[in-house]
Amino acid sequence: MTRAALAALDAQSFDVIVVGGGVNGASAARDLSAAGYRTLVVDKGDFGSGASSRSSRLLHCGLRYLAPGRSLFDFVRHPGRFRTALRMAKLGMEARSEFVKACPERTAVMKLHFPVYRDGPYRGWQLDAAFRLLQALGPKDVPLDYERLSRAEVARSPLISGLRDQDKLASVARFREYQFDWPERVCLDAIGEAEQAGAVARNYTQAALSKPRADGLWRVTLTDLRSQAAPVTVAARSVVVTAGVWMDGLLHEAEPRAGRKIFGTKGCHIVVQLPPECRGLGVATLNSLQEPFYCLPWKHLHYFGPTETEYRGDPDRVFVTDDECDFLLREANRLFPGLGLTRSSVLFTWAGVRPLTYDENVPFGNRSRVLHDLSLDGLPNAFAMTAGPVMTHRSAGREILSAVAHKLQPSGPASRAGGAPTASPLAHAETLSDILFRRTGEAWTDPFEEDAMMRAAAEAGALLGWDEDRTRREIAAYRDEVDAIFRPGTRTVAPMREAPAA
Repeated sequence: MTRAALAALDAQSFDVIVVGGGVNGASAARDLSAAGYRTLVVDKGDFGSGASSRSSRLLHCGLRYLAPGRSLFDFVRHPGRFRTALRMAKLGMEARSEFVKACPERTAVMKLHFPVYRDGPYRGWQLDAAFRLLQALGPKDVPLDYERLSRAEVARSPLISGLRDQDKLASVARFREYQFDWPERVCLDAIGEAEQAGAVARNYTQAALSKPRADGLWRVTLTDLRSQAAPVTVAARSVVVTAGVWMDGLLHEAEPRAGRKIFGTKGCHIVVQLPPECRGLGVATLNSLQEPFYCLPWKHLHYFGPTETEYRGDPDRVFVTDDECDFLLREANRLFPGLGLTRSSVLFTWAGVRPLTYDENVPFGNRSRVLHDLSLDGLPNAFAMTAGPVMTHRSAGREILSAVAHKLQPSGPASRAGGAPTASPLAHAETLSDILFRRTGEAWTDPFEEDAMMRAAAEAGALLGWDEDRTRREIAAYRDEVDAIFRPGTRTVAPMREAPAA
């Protein structure tokens, strides 16, 4: 259930090293190893602990990509943007269908509503056209169930009957949508499938890249961030970087002239409790800044968000500030004036940084997924992926495999990846946070009470061989991670008391 010693990797050679064990890196490792490439995947934190765990969790149909901008004529003036929008919408529909069919246990279904206001930027016929286009672009096996509700149906419906400005409401579109019930587990499942196919996976392992020398092999120095073990060096014929907002720093260490790849934008969310009759119902709309804004169900709760702001802070300490919390509360109350939400209504919050594609022609980052061939940056046989959302991770893995295969043949035969991973549910778990956030998901649902946390720490200690001192340190580290993920002060566990015996 624990990681192999780092020393066991010293001087080993791989076909491909994947740096970044989020959902795209995990999918790439799965597909590469299944195709016969000897693959190593490493992450400086736990698998799935970065942007993969901080998204809006929406497995959306691609409707957002078809929004033209300020007016419909934006697509007319910029036909290239329309072609990109069609490509991304098609990917969205295909990803939605593929994931719902392959992993129904990892999805939650909802009824999502889009209100159309008479003074708003969109008309009902535009929504009708957009959904006809989505249905034409995507598979038909996971239907959208698109319909437009009458005023009488709106008045009778929970949640949407409380929408603002009912007198200006022209209509409400309703369609079936899905969300990732547990994105971290999706990532860990892919890591498990990669290992079944022969990959080596290691979390809490820092990678430093050195450019290939005369033999054409990359040298990668690996450092264990959870022990005092000496660093080791491994070799690889190719490197794939899926390190999200940490990517540019990693690449610049290998080649200072490498171009900028990432533009990070911050997305914040607040979680509240709405009446029971609102469960399974959500709203997709625009906020007062004309940016996408959601009220989405999550288990028995709802969350509002996201925000859209440039982020230049510490990518390891991303949380919702007071100003951001207040902004989201204002937008939530604007959408549903009758709720009267206040700070005391907020159960907890979370924020993440989207690793969008840097594009000097798109001031706020390009949302189009791009696989960069880094040979153009002086880094041969290396690739980096930007703006790969959780929802398209499966096609991202295939795209990375195709790019690698175009340059290198695998050293081994193809195997089969897929099905339920056979590894322990606690595989690669090193910390109490790993267990409560990524292996069980308990820390994301309800406020995790002191007694439950202490029991979990004792059970984890017994399984992983922690002594009393280690158990105490894990509890303290878990509290720190709660404070780092959730806005400080909105969700904490009780002060530390005597740790349970391991």
